[in-house]
Amino acid sequence: MKRKTFLRTLLSVATMAILPLASAATAQDAIVIGEINHYKRLAAFTGPYKQGIELALEEINAAGGVIDRPLEFIFRDDQGEPGEAIKIAEELMTREGAVMLTGTILSNVGLAISSFAAEKGYVYLASEPLADALVWSAGNPYTFRLRASTHMQAAMLAEEAAKTDDVTYATIAPNYAYGKDAVAAFKAALIKLKPDVEFVGEQWPGVFKIDAGAEVQALERAKPDAIYNVTFGPDLAKFVREGGDRGLFDGRNVYGLLSGEPEYIDPLGDEAPEGWTVTGYPWQDLNDGEAGAFVDAYQARYDDYPRIGSLVGYMTVQSIAAALEKAGSTETEAIRAAFEDLTFDSPMGEVTYRSIDNQSTAGAYVGKTALKDGKGVMVDWTFKNGADYLPSDEEVRALRPSE
Repeated sequence: MKRKTFLRTLLSVATMAILPLASAATAQDAIVIGEINHYKRLAAFTGPYKQGIELALEEINAAGGVIDRPLEFIFRDDQGEPGEAIKIAEELMTREGAVMLTGTILSNVGLAISSFAAEKGYVYLASEPLADALVWSAGNPYTFRLRASTHMQAAMLAEEAAKTDDVTYATIAPNYAYGKDAVAAFKAALIKLKPDVEFVGEQWPGVFKIDAGAEVQALERAKPDAIYNVTFGPDLAKFVREGGDRGLFDGRNVYGLLSGEPEYIDPLGDEAPEGWTVTGYPWQDLNDGEAGAFVDAYQARYDDYPRIGSLVGYMTVQSIAAALEKAGSTETEAIRAAFEDLTFDSPMGEVTYRSIDNQSTAGAYVGKTALKDGKGVMVDWTFKNGADYLPSDEEVRALRPSE
């Protein structure tokens, strides 16, 4: 009996010693992606975004993974600080075994990681940052962007604005790369479509530092026919509340970049503006095809509805999985080459990463804001193909540095 007890104990100890080795082997077998984002600072967006990533990972790994290996994301919080993001990026690539980087929302952080990736030769998929510079004036061979850029979404809104009789416009946008690019793109697109328009005022609040009362007063003094708004998050909430109280939006067309996204319109509750022309995500109406299948799968998995961040996270994983399958390798140059002209199917339909500038052709939804059951929603929307709102190859060559 003593001998049997001893053997059972010895076997148990041996098994316990082997388990860590087996876990380590499994971890080594996984293809690791380094995901950097502002998880605490912009939780309203990054929470759904992370859930979209996890849903896609579950589906892909349940189907056998990528090139016969499981796909794994390591999530890190950069606190919205470019310097911290670069530090984390280096750690992910050199210590954690990541084969590429992805993530970020704020454009200044995305631009910092992009520059770092170009310097080090790391592939970076900018899932969310929208500044045009990311793929044009500051573009590089190692940085790719998933979402429709400010140029693309601003052009979609300008197309709608050009259909009205409005002549004078005022703008309000956060004073950093995304806001500046968004205003410049809207101006250029609208003037091209309607040369007689005039911009009579610009307001540039610091991001998340808006003095909404002062901004609303300044816009009212300009007496524009219409307003182009690029604020988001808590700045948008303050602007909407102050503008509504002071009647700024009465009798004026307002165009809101991102203002129809659930992350930003939901917190407004019954204060959500009505009749704004916006880009956003009308998940409530998406019932068919891959768009509807994604909504159903997300709701079944999380007992909650998807936000635009959920969709971006999901498509981020789809992009990376498709690139790895095309590359058939985890080597940096193979992955980089695979992203060029990569095409994959998504809840937004077929998406391609253009080799001319590494920008994807992912589209956007454009519609009107309305109140329904005490909250803001998008109505009368259409889906616009991103490929229709991108500059020509000749224009891109003039915008993008020679490589």
